[in-house]
Amino acid sequence: MPNIESVRQELRSVGKYMMEYGLAWGNAGNISARTTDDRYLITASGTFLGELEDADLVECTLGGQIVEAGGKKPSKETPMHRAIYENRPEIGAVLHASPFYSTLVACSSIDIPSNWFVETMYYLERVQRVAYHDPGSTALGVAVAEKARDANILLLENHGVLVYDVNIREARMALQTLEMACRMLVESRTAGIALNGLSRETETHFLEKAGYKPRRQWNNS
Repeated sequence: MPNIESVRQELRSVGKYMMEYGLAWGNAGNISARTTDDRYLITASGTFLGELEDADLVECTLGGQIVEAGGKKPSKETPMHRAIYENRPEIGAVLHASPFYSTLVACSSIDIPSNWFVETMYYLERVQRVAYHDPGSTALGVAVAEKARDANILLLENHGVLVYDVNIREARMALQTLEMACRMLVESRTAGIALNGLSRETETHFLEKAGYKPRRQWNNS
């Protein structure tokens, strides 16, 4: 596990990156990263991701205890983050945001193809939808837990997206890939351009044989 100070720095950097590249806006969104097997840092309630200070990152346990807060409360969306860490021990970071195109798709019934290019084949291999529940509610945490093992990207209907991966860098790449794919999807439809996808056989060969990244092991694979 990385030391807690390096995790703080990475979270501050990814928060700034998300704001600069249109992956987050206002004070919407919250991010977290695991510090030990049973602890993680999460942004405090109401923080602005583009200007995070160390005091804006609250350390919590998977049991729900606040280890160190500096007087601030952890994000009300903590149940979602905890649900991911509890159900996916290999996951090191969780990013929740509402990027424009990804949120547009989350508010629709559109499916996101994974067979367009290398990054979509890998990062969008499995995308699941989670029905609307009030932000921060126990019901939303339960709904996320039910889908946590089946995907690394969750579309939170009428809310935003939840992206998680083995570390902060990979989670950021997944979020950016998701937003790019959703933008391509929406704009190609507007322009009347039909996009050609690769075959399922090609996708499978890429994931298993190309050596791009280690193949994810899904619980129902």
